[in-house]
Order: sequence, then C-alpha cells, then structure tokens
Amino acid sequence: MKKHLLMIAIASTCFVAGQASAMTQDEYKVAKEKIEADYKVDKKQCDTLKDNAKDVCHKEAKGKESVAKAELEQQYKPSERHARDVQEEKVKAAYEVAKEKCDDLKGDSKKACDKQAKADEERGKAEMRAMK
Repeated sequence: MKKHLLMIAIASTCFVAGQASAMTQDEYKVAKEKIEADYKVDKKQCDTLKDNAKDVCHKEAKGKESVAKAELEQQYKPSERHARDVQEEKVKAAYEVAKEKCDDLKGDSKKACDKQAKADEERGKAEMRAMK
C-alpha cells in the first residue's frame, strides 16, 4: 500500500509540475466537470460491489475526486496554499481508504491496522510540515 501511495504522489507531482502554466477559466470549468463526471462513473462502478469492498471503493473514488479537485485548483491558481491543500487531500484520502480497509479485520489485526493507518497519516502530516 505504501508503494501504491508513493507512486500516486510521484505521478501527481509530475502531473502538476508538467502543467506549470496557468489555465484559462474555460479550461478550469471543463476540467472540473471532467473530475465530477469521473467521480460519478467511479461511484457507479462501486455499486456492483458488496459489503466493505463497496465502502472501500466509495472512499477511493471520493479521495480520488478530492485530490483531483485540489490539484486542479493548484493548476488554476498556483500558490503555496493550494500546494499544501493538494498534499493534505492526499494524506486524508490515503487515511480514509486505509481505515475503511481495516474494517474487514477483527480483533488485534484491526487494532494494528488502525494504528498503522494513523501512523501513516501522522507521517504524511509531518512531511507536509517539513515542506513549509
């Protein structure tokens, strides 16, 4: 999971860096509509799943949407605040998904999973503070 999150972070950083020029308002609107449409499609795909897998899928879809929106804001109006928002959304999304995945477990395994998810969140927050 850590490798997956790292790959997402690297890919999104490359994506943001590659889009250094500011976008027009029309481009922003189109991109925002695309993000919302992608979210609806992802959410619809989750409806085919059952139980906790469905919940995990919904958390992943919501996290993907929130990160994409934060990245869009950073592209539209680049700033330190928007860059921080992107990182916050990534940490939050990863934590929400990890917590939801822990719900499949029971007993000590669940406690360990929850503890690991919280530790990963705290590490992400510490990295954000170090970037300032």
